Amino acid sequence: MKIIKIVMVLAISSFSLHTFAQSVESQISRNANQQERIQSGLGSGALNVHEAAKLEKAEANIEHMQAKALQDGSLSTREANRIKSAQNKTSAAIYQQKHDAQTGNPDSVSAMRMQENVQQNINQQHRIEKGLSSGQLNNHEVAKLERGQAQASRREARAGADGHISAHEQNQVQHKQDKQSRKIHRQKHDRQTRS
Repeated sequence: MKIIKIVMVLAISSFSLHTFAQSVESQISRNANQQERIQSGLGSGALNVHEAAKLEKAEANIEHMQAKALQDGSLSTREANRIKSAQNKTSAAIYQQKHDAQTGNPDSVSAMRMQENVQQNINQQHRIEKGLSSGQLNNHEVAKLERGQAQASRREARAGADGHISAHEQNQVQHKQDKQSRKIHRQKHDRQTRS
């Protein structure tokens, strides 16, 4: 009877870790999806640089929430629901901004710079998601990386807040993105893994 209880506890623990990982993975995947929607809006002209910058600020807030929630290595139901609510709100804002009367010029230098920045966010969110899925990243590492993603997204939001991104602002964003890319690589290739 005691062995059955131990097996059941181990099975429940394993299921809980798997469910937790799926929840974090689905949140990271949703971050990438929302970034893809912003990218698509910039590319089609449905979003202008100023609108994309506001949406990047909202994405930064979500990434910050994820980093803070994962800091202790676990994600409570309350934290997960709070993040999901913020993601839903940002999703609605993306839809609204893409379907309002404002449009952008996807061929402008600023729009192309913003598209490049958002594409980098997409790539990095996918790298974090794959690292978590493969076990190369643990929850503490994901927290650190999401904090870095939030900083990069904030930098993009500031750069595009006035509707234009100068070459100097683009260089600052790229520097932050490159630094974040190296952090992702280091965290994925260190000896820490998800247990």
